[in-house]
Amino acid sequence: MSVGDSNNLVEREVDGERIGVPHVIRAANQRTVRSIHDEIRRVQADTADRPETEIARLARRLPGFVRRQIWRLPQWFPSRWKDLAGTVAVTSVGMYGTGNGWAISPTNYTLQLTVGGIGTKPRLIDGELQSREFLSLTVTFDHDVVDGAPATRFVQCFGEYMEAGTGLGAMSAE
Repeated sequence: MSVGDSNNLVEREVDGERIGVPHVIRAANQRTVRSIHDEIRRVQADTADRPETEIARLARRLPGFVRRQIWRLPQWFPSRWKDLAGTVAVTSVGMYGTGNGWAISPTNYTLQLTVGGIGTKPRLIDGELQSREFLSLTVTFDHDVVDGAPATRFVQCFGEYMEAGTGLGAMSAE
């Protein structure tokens, strides 16, 4: 298993209902943006008739306090969680609406990226106020694992990569 295994929630239709289904993209740090995009689209389009398991059905009906206790299990078995569910999590709440916005979601990951909406805001560019589109992102860290200073430096660097479009030039298929 690679360090760059990313658990992504992908919306699919399951038993007639649209729900977020976890899908682990293996070795995401070694792949092109295009290949990751294509894999996510394949998972979204997968119409194979996979009935929801009894365990999944039961889990969705459990009271919140019970689900929260179960959600803590990865803390007790981190190696198993890593093998099963990847090393980081990515979710996109912005794809379900319009305008800017962000979210903070609970996580069992050392790093989770939550992609919010896109909104237009004013920005000073070369001394002139102009409207620009901004993508809202929330980066969540487990402070038991990552100290605030390196987390801040990572987010700063990540933002610079995003603004520069780093990696988007290689959008060809693998």
